[in-house]
Amino acid sequence: MKKIVLIFSIIFLILSFAGACYVLINHGQVNAGYAVIPALWTIICFGFYKSRK
Repeated sequence: MKKIVLIFSIIFLILSFAGACYVLINHGQVNAGYAVIPALWTIICFGFYKSRK
């Protein structure tokens, strides 16, 4: 279970950076949710991972 959560955390972290790059490339004209939502899931997954450790 911990490995799965860690893998999801890393995937969501990569998606967060990709979303942030997408927002920056479009000069902030697109929704910032492309970066914020995966970042929120990253925080949730890392928190769950640390609580299981």
